[in-house]
Amino acid sequence: MSSRDRVLGRIRRAVADGAPDPEVPRDYLRVHGVRTPAETADLLAAHLAEYRARVHRTDGDGIAALLARLLAERGARTVLVPPGLPPHWLAAAGAARVEDRPGADPYELDAVDSVVTGCALAIAETGTIVLDGGPGQGRRRITLIPDHHVCVVRVPDQVVDSVPQALPLLDPARPLTWISGPSATSDIELDRVEGVHGPRTLDVVLLAGRAQ
Repeated sequence: MSSRDRVLGRIRRAVADGAPDPEVPRDYLRVHGVRTPAETADLLAAHLAEYRARVHRTDGDGIAALLARLLAERGARTVLVPPGLPPHWLAAAGAARVEDRPGADPYELDAVDSVVTGCALAIAETGTIVLDGGPGQGRRRITLIPDHHVCVVRVPDQVVDSVPQALPLLDPARPLTWISGPSATSDIELDRVEGVHGPRTLDVVLLAGRAQ
């Protein structure tokens, strides 16, 4: 008998009696401490920076100029634009806009210099941004293949303190992408290498004010 057979045999014996699944305790803390919305945004910014994301702050009046500057500093000649991205966000950008289309293959996406998206929400305690493919975010692949991702987070509307607060706000049937800093791995001799599984550079823009 193989190890696989032994493991599967134990599982079958454990569920053979038809007993109901044990109740999962949910008495853990939903949030650690009490914070104002401004303090929550500061915590998010601090944790994003710890993950080597570059954090920027602006408001509705400054978003177009900031995005134009970030793309120019990157030397981006092309920027991928998902459907639903507010048009005025890139009104001042000099990079040529590439509209996302279902037929685009990975080679086409890899040729794009930058991508700008919104997000579903962000989690302060973990420094995590969550995308769900909603308006202004596009398909998962467009945030994994280009080497530079600029993600806009509306503050305070899209910022929560903790993962337990975030989960009820997300639809598990949607393609959720959880991002904590630029893509990185230390699989080879514990040397950190960025850009292996996604963007090498992550710029996060905290956009103050209500929906812009």
